[in-house]
Parts: sequence; structure tokens; C-alpha cells
Amino acid sequence: MGAAIARALHGAGANIIIHCHRSMRDAQALATDLNALRSGSASMVSLDLLATARLPELIEHAEQRFGGLDILVNNASTFYPTPIGEITEAHWDDLLGSNLKAPLFLSQAAAPALKRSQGLILNIVDIHGLRPLRRYPVYVAAKAGLIMLTRSLARELGPEVRVNAIAPGPVMWPADGVADAALQAKIIDRTLLKRTGSAEDVARTALFFAADAPYITGQIMPVDGGRSVSW
Repeated sequence: MGAAIARALHGAGANIIIHCHRSMRDAQALATDLNALRSGSASMVSLDLLATARLPELIEHAEQRFGGLDILVNNASTFYPTPIGEITEAHWDDLLGSNLKAPLFLSQAAAPALKRSQGLILNIVDIHGLRPLRRYPVYVAAKAGLIMLTRSLARELGPEVRVNAIAPGPVMWPADGVADAALQAKIIDRTLLKRTGSAEDVARTALFFAADAPYITGQIMPVDGGRSVSW
């Protein structure tokens, strides 16, 4: 999903800083592809987002490389089930860390640069931040927190900075295999458009917020084929 967002924004003319933690090969391949399309337009940085004291380095890299920062996309996430009775403090720290703590502290680090550019923070949340997903109580709590953080930051950083969020629905199936064929069919049947979406659907919405929504802030946009309407 992050790669699709990067490609969409790059295709509209943006220069891109690609962040990764461990997926260095994929991130470098994406940077190489983007630079092949437009030389010098993409750069990669590897950093643990939970090392909050180092987050200003990402902003400094963007400003040094491209002269400023216009858009911050908080897309990094961990996602796995945490059934009641099996939750550990490590699960809590990891899921809250990637899905809520990192977006807060990265947004805080980026705020001065984004105020100068009249920029945008775009958080990637989840429709399950509004309606819980069974077996994922810690993850959905983190995404619910990010939804409220989106609205809070819109108040804190306006009028200079817009802050919005995209809430994907069934656009990518979980890598842990929780959504077997029968469950996938059930979810699709309860989705008004009767099909899954794609990372590109999310990316097009990100481009809308970046390029065509100057009077929208503090809002959560579901990209879910109507799943949240027909729950």
C-alpha cells in the first residue's frame, strides 16, 4: 500500500522519501524504479520508527534532499491477532507503537516544516478502528487512537496544516491467513460493491487529499467498497 501511494504521488510530480525499517530491498527497488522515471526524485531512509529521538532525522533528510516537506504519509503498521488471554505487554508496545506512537511523534517532528509549506499529514487508519475486528483488540484500539489523533492534530496544527486519514476496508487480505476463502467470500458479500479493492484505490484517495482537497481537514475517508455501510 505504501508503495502504491508513493507511485501515485510521484506520478503527479512529487519527490519522494521512502522510509523502511527492515524491508530495505523492496524500498531500494522502489526508489530505483522512481528514479528511473525521473532522475533524483526518490530517496530511501531506513530507520526504526519506535526510536522516537531519531525521527527528526527523517524530516531533516527531506529538507536537505528536496528543500522542504509538503506531505507526511503515516503508513507504517504492524498487524496480527491478539486474542484475549494471549495478549502480552510486548504485543501492546509493538502494535500501539507502530500504529499510534510513531505517527504522533513523526507528525510532531514534521509539524514545523509542514507549517512552512502549508502541508498535509495523511494517516492510514482502518475501518476496524471504528468497528472492532474479532481477535484483534490491541490493533483496533491502536487504529481507533489514530483516528482520534487525526482529528486532534487537525485542531492543533490548523490552519497551516491539513490532517486527514484514509480508512481502508477489504483492499488487502491479512498475511497471517486469518481470512480463509469462506471468510473472504462472506466479507465480499457484505461489501456493497461485491468485490475487493486494491492498494491503488487507497493511493488514488491519497492523491485526492494531496492535490484536490485544500478545504478538507480532520476527516476520515473510508475506502471500503461500502463495507462499513452494510456491516
